[in-house]
Amino acid sequence: MMRDEIFISKFVSNNTTMNIRKAEKSDAQYIAPILLLAMEDIIYKFIKKNDYAAAKDFLQYFIEKEENQYSYQNCYVATENNEIIGVADVYKGADIETLRNPIIEFVRKHHNPEFDPELETQAGEFYIDALGVSPNHQGKGIGSKILQFLIKEHVDTNKEILGLLVDEDNPLAKSLYLKLGFKVVGQKTLVGKKLEHLQIS
Repeated sequence: MMRDEIFISKFVSNNTTMNIRKAEKSDAQYIAPILLLAMEDIIYKFIKKNDYAAAKDFLQYFIEKEENQYSYQNCYVATENNEIIGVADVYKGADIETLRNPIIEFVRKHHNPEFDPELETQAGEFYIDALGVSPNHQGKGIGSKILQFLIKEHVDTNKEILGLLVDEDNPLAKSLYLKLGFKVVGQKTLVGKKLEHLQIS
């Protein structure tokens, strides 16, 4: 099955080759800063402090572990010359409560006893929790290629619905999603942030 292979997809452009593969536990330190960049201030709200190092360590801790929403098990990485340049965190929407429970328990114990985040996805879709590109490689179409891969893998091959959330204040990202075939299906709120829910099927 495709998603069990190490190297899944290859893109060649401008004499460089970008591969997309399933993440491995040893990738965690490289995945964390890219996911943090993609999530903007959400992790800071989770841990109730605007501390980059603390937020990155929080993410890396969970990326290295299994059975949670940020686990390497749910991530694909895009690589070029053996460098991780992009990341997508994707999982089955029906599993959100099970995958988020370890996060909730940790945050309540160490950061915020009142932590009770909204569910950002649900049964009926594979959910792109976060999609990020390394700052040094932005503007090269890498995010678009990762999305194209996810659409091919989940929608075209496995006939699944793919969903994501986009910030109302991020029209460039929304424009890309719409161009690739996503459609707005509703709105959601996550830790006080209003987001649009998009899907492709």
